[in-house]
Amino acid sequence: MAGQLVTLDHFATHKRVWRRVLQTARLCCGIPDYDNYVRHVLEKHPDREPMDYPTFFRERQEARYGGRGGFRCC
Repeated sequence: MAGQLVTLDHFATHKRVWRRVLQTARLCCGIPDYDNYVRHVLEKHPDREPMDYPTFFRERQEARYGGRGGFRCC
């Protein structure tokens, strides 16, 4: 087993799985996924410029918490 080469396909599968695990963890913690946002804008809205990360993060926080500037209790 030791010394065996890992195929490129096997590596790509692990990379995809790891990305999904990270994405799920971020979404569970309420951290928006900037990479998916940029990918979506570039693919589906080529006429638009993607927001930079600080602007994207503020916009997502405002959308989630209603612009109250903090965490909601209920």
